[in-house]
Amino acid sequence: MGVRESASGHVDLAADLVFRYLTDLSSLPEWNGAISDVVDVPDRLVPGAIWRVRLHALRQSWVSRSEVSELDPANRRFSYRSQSDDGNPSYADWVWQVEPDGAGSTVSATVDLNPVTFWRRHLLIKLRRPGLRNEMHRSIEQLGLAAAAH
Repeated sequence: MGVRESASGHVDLAADLVFRYLTDLSSLPEWNGAISDVVDVPDRLVPGAIWRVRLHALRQSWVSRSEVSELDPANRRFSYRSQSDDGNPSYADWVWQVEPDGAGSTVSATVDLNPVTFWRRHLLIKLRRPGLRNEMHRSIEQLGLAAAAH
């Protein structure tokens, strides 16, 4: 039982600049409101690299572990699998795409949520999903503002 959510938005910056900032893992808390801090990052961002962040949602906080699936700077595509760092088998597959759009760029984010355990399938997905697309739109907007500030 997977659930897909997508969001996209225009950013008034060049696509390559936005992509570089998007893939700068240390900057995640500056533009992603669900991330309170970066716990650790890999030495190099390559397929198979793992990083961990502290997330907060629904008045809870936990560490999430992500692994790079694809990093394609030439096409400005970044994908990874994210899941809580507590051994729960539920996961989310994220894809970020940055495309040139006039003098700026269009940033698109898609997430496939894959709740595996009973409580995540029947309760948490119903609580989390309604605000997720709005959070994704805010993240794209904040990504543009944070990248412009650097």
